Amino acid sequence: MKVYERLEACSSPEFKDFQSNLVPNIPKDTVLGVRTPDMRRIAKELKGTPEAAAFLKDLPHKYYEENLVHFFLIAMIKDFDECVKAVEDFLPYVDCWPVCDQSSPKVFTKNHAAILPYIKKWIASDHVYTARFGIRILMNEFLGDDFKPEYLEWVAGVKGEDYYIKMMVAWYFATALAKKYEETVPYIVERRLEPWTHKKAIQKACESFRVTDEHKEHLKQYR
Repeated sequence: MKVYERLEACSSPEFKDFQSNLVPNIPKDTVLGVRTPDMRRIAKELKGTPEAAAFLKDLPHKYYEENLVHFFLIAMIKDFDECVKAVEDFLPYVDCWPVCDQSSPKVFTKNHAAILPYIKKWIASDHVYTARFGIRILMNEFLGDDFKPEYLEWVAGVKGEDYYIKMMVAWYFATALAKKYEETVPYIVERRLEPWTHKKAIQKACESFRVTDEHKEHLKQYR
């Protein structure tokens, strides 16, 4: 059974309507209406099969859910070089935020030194969802013990009017304010971010339970 047939068997017209509203930038007729647990199950069933190998090479896909299954399959690849190649082959075809945001290859966590140059390259990309993916991986993987202040500059340097990239920059800085406040707050105090992103980062930080009340009061002064 092909991936499309597996997905179509799980699809729901009602969920298609709901899902289409979350991704208004892609055509509604490319959405089947399949819930995430079903897509993850399909990916797990396909993992390591010849069908999965053929599917990963068959780009571009027609349906939104096919793209999600594709990225879920990539996330399960255990070999670092193989995984990175699969990510780089696929990123140009990513066309919406859920596909960009729902896959986090576990092998990246085990190979921080090796993945960092790729993250820097992705963040500098002109393709919105490649840059967004790079920022998200940097946020997920490098706001802990491996954090360096220069990473903040990488993200602050991302410019553009696309809503989905501006929101990702704001999300990154809000998370950095929660985890690395002292290093991050100068970007707010000195207004180093673009105005919309600056305000959104403060808003998201103030909505976060991980930011202290004292820090929230300080941040509110710069809204």
